[in-house]
Amino acid sequence: MDFKAIYASVEQDFAAVDTFIAQHLDSSVPLIREVGDYIVQSGGKRLRPLVAILCARASGYEGDRHVDVAAIIEYLHTATLLHDDVVDESNLRRGRPTVNAVWGNAASVLVGDFLISRALQLMVALRHPRLLDIFSQSTNTISEGEVLQLINVRDPNTTEQNYMRVIHHKTAKMFESAAETGAVLGITDDQDFTAAFAEYGRHLGIAFQLIDDVLDYQGDASELGKNVGDDLAEGKPTLPLIHTIANGSQKQANLIKDAIRSGGLDHLQHIVETVRASGGLQYTIDKADEHTRLALDAIAEVPASPYKDALVTLAEESLQRTY
Repeated sequence: MDFKAIYASVEQDFAAVDTFIAQHLDSSVPLIREVGDYIVQSGGKRLRPLVAILCARASGYEGDRHVDVAAIIEYLHTATLLHDDVVDESNLRRGRPTVNAVWGNAASVLVGDFLISRALQLMVALRHPRLLDIFSQSTNTISEGEVLQLINVRDPNTTEQNYMRVIHHKTAKMFESAAETGAVLGITDDQDFTAAFAEYGRHLGIAFQLIDDVLDYQGDASELGKNVGDDLAEGKPTLPLIHTIANGSQKQANLIKDAIRSGGLDHLQHIVETVRASGGLQYTIDKADEHTRLALDAIAEVPASPYKDALVTLAEESLQRTY
C-alpha cells in the first residue's frame, strides 16, 4: 500500500470532504469566493482530514459526521497556512504562488480569519461538546505555536527542547486533533480509543515536521512545491541546524549561527554540506523514525481493520516521502 492506496481506501469519504469544503466556502463577498476557489484548486495532500477519516473508521464509526470534522480540520489548517505565508513573506506553496503573492497580505490574513470563523460555525453546528472542546483547545495551542516560532526566528541559541515545543504546538497538535476528533465519533459503551489515536496523531505530526526539516535542505523544489532553503532564508533554527550548532566544530557552528541571524540563501550549498557532514540531517531523520515508531506503538491494541492498516502505512510512507 502506498499513498494512492491509502486515499483509495476511503475514496468516497474523501470525495465527500472535498465537496463539503467547496460548498461551505461559499460567501456573498466575491473576494472570499475567489480566494476560496484558488485555495481548493491548489490541492495539497490533505493529510490531516485523511487522518480524521481513517481514525473515525478505524474506531468503528459508520456515520457521516466525520466529513464535517475532516473539513473543519482542513479549514483550520488552511487558515494557518495563509497567516504563515504572510508572516514568512512566502511566495510559493504547493507549486503555485501563495495567496499573499497574488492578492496581497491583507486579503490573505482576512480570508484566513474567514476560514477560522467558518470552522467555528461548523463546530457549533455539530452540537458535540467534546469535539468543540478538542477543537477550541487545539486552535489555542496552534496559535501559541505560531508565536513561539516567531520568538525563535533569527535566534541561533534556540535549544532542541524549545524547538520540539514549537513542533508540538504548531504542527503536531493539528494531527493530534484530527486523529482524536475522528476517534471521538467512534466511542461506544464498550470501547474508546481516543487516547491511543491522539498519541498516534501527535507523534505522526512530529515525524512529519522533522522530515519537512530535512527536505528543506535536500529536497527538490519541483517536488516540494516550495523553494528549497525556505526555512534558512527566513532565519528559522530547525533541528538539523540546532544539532549542527551543538555537535559540529566551532567553525561549523559559527557558519550556522551567522546564517540564522542574517537569513537569506547566500551560502546555501555550503550550509547544506555542513549540516550533512555534521550529522544534522541523519540525526533529524533518526528522530523522525523514533516518533514514527511511537505513533505505531500507540495504536498497537486497536483492532485490525483496513483503516488501521492504512494508518500504519501512512506513518511509514510519511517517513520515506520526498515531498
